[in-house]
Amino acid sequence: MIQDTLAQIESKIENAAAIKDESKAELLTLLSTLKTEIEALAETQGDHAESIAGFVGVSAHEATRPVKNPQLFRLSIDGLAASVEGFEITHPRLVETVNYICAVLTNAGV
Repeated sequence: MIQDTLAQIESKIENAAAIKDESKAELLTLLSTLKTEIEALAETQGDHAESIAGFVGVSAHEATRPVKNPQLFRLSIDGLAASVEGFEITHPRLVETVNYICAVLTNAGV
């Protein structure tokens, strides 16, 4: 299920007219790293892994909407950042990747 969610996010980013090509490339690279990190987390904490993937999906959706709602986008980014709280020690690369995704989406014009 997580892999399906991430594949849908990847497709959404690839086809997003609202995101510049350089940001798309960066996001797709980050998404590849995120897949690996979420798979590792899912082995021990599947619910958390699904939540993180879900928040990435919502954030990508809000960032790629033709007519953006800044408040909804901010809420989705805040939720995504909160979804990895507490994993700094056990999954530092996951936290770093999610924080970077938040930054790229925020700087992508929202």
